[in-house]
Amino acid sequence: MLKIRFKRCGKKGQPTYRIVVMNSQSCRDGKTLQELGFYNPITKEIKLDIKEIVQQLKNGAQPTKTVKNLLLKTQVLVN
Repeated sequence: MLKIRFKRCGKKGQPTYRIVVMNSQSCRDGKTLQELGFYNPITKEIKLDIKEIVQQLKNGAQPTKTVKNLLLKTQVLVN
């Protein structure tokens, strides 16, 4: 099963996250299939490839809870 989830990057104490598509069995920092965006929780900066996210959701990829909340906040998903 494919998941849309965060992949942690950045220095210790200064996290940044990439929003990626990967196999649900892979570890957090494992091999990704595709990068869909970027999220910086410190500066609240969000960059999303909306067209690719919608395409992955149509193909059956499931977002994790935190990614789903982020997509709802940016109005990519409608509840």
